[in-house]
Amino acid sequence: MNKIVFLDEYSIAGRDMSKVTKQGDYTAYENTRKEDVVERLKGATIAISNKVMIDGEAMRQLPDLKLICVAATGMNNVDLATAKELGIEVKNAVGYSTSAVAETTLASALALARHIVYFDEYFHDGRYANADRAFCFDRLTFEIRGKKWGIVGLGNIGREVARLATAFGCEVRYFSTSGAKREEAYPAMELNELLEWSDILSVHSPLNERTRGLIGRKELKRMKPSAMIINVARGGIIDEAALAEALDNGWVSAAALDVFSVEPLRESPLYNIKDRYRLLGSPHNAWAASEAIDRLIDCVAENIRTFLEKEKSC
Repeated sequence: MNKIVFLDEYSIAGRDMSKVTKQGDYTAYENTRKEDVVERLKGATIAISNKVMIDGEAMRQLPDLKLICVAATGMNNVDLATAKELGIEVKNAVGYSTSAVAETTLASALALARHIVYFDEYFHDGRYANADRAFCFDRLTFEIRGKKWGIVGLGNIGREVARLATAFGCEVRYFSTSGAKREEAYPAMELNELLEWSDILSVHSPLNERTRGLIGRKELKRMKPSAMIINVARGGIIDEAALAEALDNGWVSAAALDVFSVEPLRESPLYNIKDRYRLLGSPHNAWAASEAIDRLIDCVAENIRTFLEKEKSC
């Protein structure tokens, strides 16, 4: 029976894994440190990892390993070149979180536009109970209807965000990080044009050589002082130190980040911005609606099933 090892099962939040476990001799670890990867994968035919790095050095010590299932879309945690060299298949999960991430993007824009976090705290900390008036105008809010929404990366998630933003009455344009020219329902722009045009800018591209450091100090200075920027894609696309500077200096009005250059984010100028309500942060959970996690498990199970069927036929 094929040995299947999940290196960081905490990442599926305790959801039912039976579609995977029934396909082999299954072992799961809550999480795995880099130095324990080889020991835990000894004898395994199939490895599952969400965020645990499986590098080339580890692969060369694992002669039984034939399949790495990435329990995510991004494959930054696997040395793909070495896997190819050694004949180890790498399969990721695609399309499972499109709705969840797109909904989080819209929710982030609405939360920032309407200062939801500030007013929730105003209610719960007793200020409203002790107020002498019915309304609070500490923070002026605005509608997103009629705003110009720029999208960086028009893949599955970018298109769903575009659809939702359009439904909210926004005008949508996009920048293609791949440079691909294709027919889309929305006009394309170069990045600098999109930065200057957008009232709301959301990032939905993979992290690669083209996108690492794509939006830094120079790019943020091009944006409207009233604009907001949202990153639910990958940390490293937006320069975090530059973004903290932009928020403190009013180059942009607000930001929402669900992803970071290092996760968990230990030390960062983002923790020290002057007005914390200008930054909405979340711990890389835009994707993690329960329905999305179940679809992710289905993807992993199907990738394993397909691999085993192919092995049988060889």
